[in-house]
Amino acid sequence: MSERAAPFYCPYCGDEDLRPGEQGHGAWECAACNRAFQLKFLGLLARGLQANDAGGDGI
Repeated sequence: MSERAAPFYCPYCGDEDLRPGEQGHGAWECAACNRAFQLKFLGLLARGLQANDAGGDGI
């Protein structure tokens, strides 16, 4: 097993002052905005990435 992946910045305020949280695996705390969040890997998509050849925005 590899080491846990660390986020580069807080998803709420964008600050980089993050520390591992006490709530368990994947939990992080931001010292700048005092928020706690958790990262979780859900899995791989079966279809993978597909190019949008139609052009424009797909809504």
